[in-house]
Amino acid sequence: MNNRPKRPGSSRRKFLTAAAWVTGALWIPAHRGAIAKTTANDKLNIGIIGVGGQGAANTERVKSENIVALCDVDRRRLAEAAQKYPDAQTYVDWRKLLDQKGLDAVVISTTDHTHAPASCWAMKRGLGVFCEKPLAHSVYEARVVQELCQQTGVATQHGTQMHATDHYRRVVELVKSGAIGPVHEVHVWCGRIGPSPTRPKDEPPVPEYLEWDLWLGPAPWRPYHPSYLPGCTVWEQWWDFGNGCLGDMGSHLIDLPFWALDLGDPLTVEAEGSHHNPEAYPHWLIARWEHPAKGDRPAVRLTWYDGIQRPPSPPGHDLSKWGIGVMFVGEKGMLLADYSRKVLLPEDHFKDFEPPQPWIPSSPGHYAEWIQACKTGSPTLCNFVYAGKLIEHNLLGTVAFRAKTKLEWDPGALKAKNCPEADAFIRRPYREGWSLLPS
Repeated sequence: MNNRPKRPGSSRRKFLTAAAWVTGALWIPAHRGAIAKTTANDKLNIGIIGVGGQGAANTERVKSENIVALCDVDRRRLAEAAQKYPDAQTYVDWRKLLDQKGLDAVVISTTDHTHAPASCWAMKRGLGVFCEKPLAHSVYEARVVQELCQQTGVATQHGTQMHATDHYRRVVELVKSGAIGPVHEVHVWCGRIGPSPTRPKDEPPVPEYLEWDLWLGPAPWRPYHPSYLPGCTVWEQWWDFGNGCLGDMGSHLIDLPFWALDLGDPLTVEAEGSHHNPEAYPHWLIARWEHPAKGDRPAVRLTWYDGIQRPPSPPGHDLSKWGIGVMFVGEKGMLLADYSRKVLLPEDHFKDFEPPQPWIPSSPGHYAEWIQACKTGSPTLCNFVYAGKLIEHNLLGTVAFRAKTKLEWDPGALKAKNCPEADAFIRRPYREGWSLLPS
């Protein structure tokens, strides 16, 4: 997201105070060791893990700092990035990059199944970490990332860039101010349709520019095939590498009610889909989480839909025309929102409605928040404690779908109380030679 100017009369101190309030106890200050490496006016030495696609976009957002290391398993993309940053050292293995001396922070934009190990290894080395969504490939990974973030205190930020927009802030304020009354139901959807592929039978040669073994990383071994890559909408369909639309777009869309309603661990989760493919995400999926009451907020039922599925459309609004969206259902009305629109319903009831005076300050920018945190210890709104809990919550939807059972969730034990078969999907085994934490 573009850095936004501060509002007249605002101050950095006001921003930090409000940011900490909005995220509650989930704000984690940067580690003192990380702060000591630099001052607010110095430039960070940043390593880039994953330089193509979204990785290139993320690099553009932090290029005001020193880009000192580049890593990608695709040597073509690595060479292109090296032309832009000729002083940076290059690597094909992110584990080697993390051994480079003088690093302050890393930006991780790899495939989903390597997000958590690369993040954990970097945090263990005391580095600030910006990681693309989703932060983890399994519920277990998401929990370990949260715990390690708390232990190390390094500056972290999750690639849920919409969280930094003023639009999301205004939606959160409407919900929190009680504009539609207590909210007991939320519907979230994304129109992306999964191709649900089947494993190819032919085994073409690995392209000379691709480090296939490193691309697989901790995933189970399988022969190279071009149907696995490139692009997240391709590889994320495979359970070995991603968690489909829910794992991907759920990071952005469920983030809004997660923030607005201060959600956390669910009591139960269940899911259904177009069909069960043991290797890939279905054409469409519906997942439902039951959340307990919290403070003055009643119990909340959150439902996710993707592909062709949608919640029932409210009068006067055809949700089939909304590619993505969130619908909050309160006791006094409903609130429809996406990345740029927000509509209070029924519209005649809210025609004279005056929105609350904004109180959540504008972000200095999603990337600027993180850079500042690396330098000074200031808060980030999407630190890995907040983001890790969000991803843990979302991935429980895919666990319930694959386990074919409504799960009764025990967050302390990280287990479904009624379904031991879910363990195989909560924590996935790593291929020999790979580990979530460095030895």
